[in-house]
Amino acid sequence: MLTTIIYRSHLCDNIPINTLEDMVAAANEKNSQADVTGILLFNGTHFFQLLEGPEENVIPIYRNICEDPRHYNVVELLCDYAPSRRFGKVGMELVDLRKYDRHEVLQNLLDKGTSKYQLTYDDRALQFFRTFVEDREKENYFEIPPADSWEFVLDDNAALSKVVAADQASDCSFAFQPIIDPLSQQIVALEALIRTPSGAPPHAYFEGLTDDEIYEADLRSKKIAFAMASALPIGEQSLSVNLRPMTLVKIPQAVNFLLQEIQAHGLVPEQVIIEFTESEVISRFDEFTDAVRLLKAAGIRLAIDHFGAGFAGLLLLAQFQPDRIKINRDLIKDVHRSGSRQAIIQAIIKCCTSLEISVSAVGVEKPEEWMWLESAGISLFQGYLFAKPEIGRIPAIAWPEKKSVF
Repeated sequence: MLTTIIYRSHLCDNIPINTLEDMVAAANEKNSQADVTGILLFNGTHFFQLLEGPEENVIPIYRNICEDPRHYNVVELLCDYAPSRRFGKVGMELVDLRKYDRHEVLQNLLDKGTSKYQLTYDDRALQFFRTFVEDREKENYFEIPPADSWEFVLDDNAALSKVVAADQASDCSFAFQPIIDPLSQQIVALEALIRTPSGAPPHAYFEGLTDDEIYEADLRSKKIAFAMASALPIGEQSLSVNLRPMTLVKIPQAVNFLLQEIQAHGLVPEQVIIEFTESEVISRFDEFTDAVRLLKAAGIRLAIDHFGAGFAGLLLLAQFQPDRIKINRDLIKDVHRSGSRQAIIQAIIKCCTSLEISVSAVGVEKPEEWMWLESAGISLFQGYLFAKPEIGRIPAIAWPEKKSVF
């Protein structure tokens, strides 16, 4: 299947520009052998390349390009399929934009087209060319440093090492994971994550239960979460707990139960954040909305968890406007390499900024992910890069520290 990949990248400062022609000549020979064609644009700092060819050949070549130490910040902008090549006669041609007028470059690119129909900028791939040549959307390109420019130093704060256990009669326990502001080195909130008494994940706790039993167990478990959290040194920090949206609909007086348990364990409603996942279909939205109003009226804050992974994210966002959304790991993963993920996350941030809704990133595992997200405007993070969840305690946090340059 004919595959098209477009990417952009940044030339490393230590690579002489006069070596580019030799680099392109070597790539041209290798690509020709693999039946891969394309065009490479260079503006003095950045590369922009289109590769076309059989999928089984294009993908390995692109992977090798990503590992090439002569450039960095490699971001895939497009990976798509086409009935024919756009530039079938070109092995791998370098176009140095510094030598041409913008209009001349654009027309030159169109003239090189070999597809059955004349190329125009209605073509999506060619739109990317035009954006790069015209130097548009620069504000959306974040130049992040190498991953090893930061080190993550584990906090040995003994005050956070206290361990608490659920009541022996309880059928569940909770692990706690901090939500942090890495640059200010502050814990903003703790999330209580349900586990079985043996430490197994949520699906094991709910496994084998009927729908009605799941909602009952979901609500009842919050009593254990509040009890364990109140025994930890959380001070005035916020506590996030997860709740299925339909639990509020299926269980009468669910809001009253939550408020009673919050008070019984020495917490205050303003300290608690209820996180709803958008992955569950809400069948009785009016009743859910009524319950949400009661929660907010009591002072409890609301968040949409795993935003971008489920069915109802935008509807939830429009219907009751939460205090926070947590962007799903599926969007966070390798965001520094994915133009599509970057565009989606930037749109989410812009939307939430307009609505004064806080945004946090969940499941951050790589320094590059964190650096890109910080550059995009997110300041709250949660993930294995900083701290893994630990049962009955606040885990030690690996805070980022910039390495000194000598």
